[in-house]
Amino acid sequence: MDTPQDHNLQDARDAEGRAASPQLPDHVKNFLIDIDGTITEDVPNEQPERMATCAPFPDALKTLNGWYDEGHIITFFTSRTEDHRDVTVTWLDQHGFKYHGLLMGKPRGGNYHWIDNHVVRATRYVDRFTQLVKTTREIEVFKGNESE
Repeated sequence: MDTPQDHNLQDARDAEGRAASPQLPDHVKNFLIDIDGTITEDVPNEQPERMATCAPFPDALKTLNGWYDEGHIITFFTSRTEDHRDVTVTWLDQHGFKYHGLLMGKPRGGNYHWIDNHVVRATRYVDRFTQLVKTTREIEVFKGNESE
């Protein structure tokens, strides 16, 4: 497992010139990727015995490792609990996934609303990995001042 610190974070400043959280270069994407139902079958936490034996979806390994090799950051973000960390790391390594991080304990249930001060681009996995394309969708945003 590589670490995101290997990437060149760039200094950032807020509107008043104070130091802000550093940012990745524009050409580097920071992928947060679910595991169950996205790169393998949808295995619930209540059936951990299946976590060790499920197979990756076609093209998941090739696509994600390609993004990694292009210099993007790959972090798996899963609803599996810390109790499932060892079986998850073993599974990822056995199948050859390259990644920088593994975040356990994502809230369960879907209907995610991610609020952040950085740009967030959501991509929903449906049934296969293909090239990413740009499209326009309706989104919810915070209502700004009437003068904005």
